[in-house]
Amino acid sequence: MKDRLSGQDLTTNEKMHFIDSHLHLDLYEEVQRKVMIQDIADNPALRAVIAVSMNLASSLTTKELAENYPNLIRPAYGFHPEQELPDGAEQQELLVWMEKHIRNAVAVGEVGLPYYRRKEAESQKRSFELQPYYDLLEKFVRLAASHHKPIILHAVYEDAERVIDLLQQYHIQRAHFHWFKGPVETVNRMIDSGYSISVTPDIAYEEDIQKLVSVYPLDLIMVETDGPWPFEGPYKGRMTHPVMVADVVRHVAAIKGMGVKETAARIYSNTSRFYRIGEYRD
Repeated sequence: MKDRLSGQDLTTNEKMHFIDSHLHLDLYEEVQRKVMIQDIADNPALRAVIAVSMNLASSLTTKELAENYPNLIRPAYGFHPEQELPDGAEQQELLVWMEKHIRNAVAVGEVGLPYYRRKEAESQKRSFELQPYYDLLEKFVRLAASHHKPIILHAVYEDAERVIDLLQQYHIQRAHFHWFKGPVETVNRMIDSGYSISVTPDIAYEEDIQKLVSVYPLDLIMVETDGPWPFEGPYKGRMTHPVMVADVVRHVAAIKGMGVKETAARIYSNTSRFYRIGEYRD
């Protein structure tokens, strides 16, 4: 069987299961999204996607998609930090809405700190106030803690240290640092804290990600696409699709010196356990 959008041969994955642990499903064009969801439903290897949200409008769309495709699409609600901060009333509206619907979400996310937005402002010698973003993140962390939900984080390089401090202040144990990049000291602290990471298709060509996977415990690793974000290397010119996580698993297996089937089973178990979604497709 071939996936209609990516053209990738999936027959070798029939006895392996995969979960795309971080996907912006609402950001795809509607036609692409419909075909993609059907592809996932038709593929026994792809068990689910964790659909993260950008803001309130995004969360509403994600909620609707999850309701239309229960078990297949697992929703997370939040505010992506690499965008202009909403005003106080908008923040409160989102938090109230999340509080109302958090029971049916697998996590709070995507949330975090605006590393790239801040660095761009600094390069242009513009002022940038980080504290309001941190204050909003603390509200999301508090919400996750109060409902015993995991949290999906956009927190890279030096920002990760501040985020770890905040997580530990609220005794958060299930933290998912998606597409993480950072120094070895931070990596070691994350490992010691039992925090999970997820890696994307750029493992095929990014040495830093390969090094990260080589030192990070396999039981704390998940795989993702962060679609519709596009990739280079062997994926250049292709639309990002959840089937790509099978390639990510193969690269993880090679780096760890393990069999692909065993690696796939371990990563699938990690993700199912972390999000407490269990076995949910026949």
